[in-house]
Amino acid sequence: MLKGIHPLLTADLLRALQAMGHGEEIAVVDANFPAAGLGPPAIDLPGVSSSDVLAAILTVFPVDTRVTPAVFTMKTHGDPEGVPPPVAEFAGVLTACGLADCEIGHLERHAFYDRTRKAFVIVRSGELRPYGNILLVKGVVNDYRPAA
Repeated sequence: MLKGIHPLLTADLLRALQAMGHGEEIAVVDANFPAAGLGPPAIDLPGVSSSDVLAAILTVFPVDTRVTPAVFTMKTHGDPEGVPPPVAEFAGVLTACGLADCEIGHLERHAFYDRTRKAFVIVRSGELRPYGNILLVKGVVNDYRPAA
């Protein structure tokens, strides 16, 4: 454990987040997502919801503010305008993290898979509800402010 670091941020996940460069992407996916076979390294966080993983990641991860959208979820099959509960929770997490103005794009399932194939890393949560999947584009860190 480290002071000031969210307990869900494992050593492997922190290493991946730190190694990512500007414009690279991370996918947080649900437990049923085919993460292991897509190509990028997969980090498993079983027993944890996708929204909790997103909240932990956003404690250290800068979302890109120069591209719109810089956040993507998967469209629901048969109801492309539907908002599944995990996606509604993602919006709440983004708002709580000061990213209320962040536009969320929505990708058809296979387009989401294709984009995830190009991600730097995939984090598979223990989320059992469908559509608990989100992609984030990494932004930049321009300053450092030590804790008081």
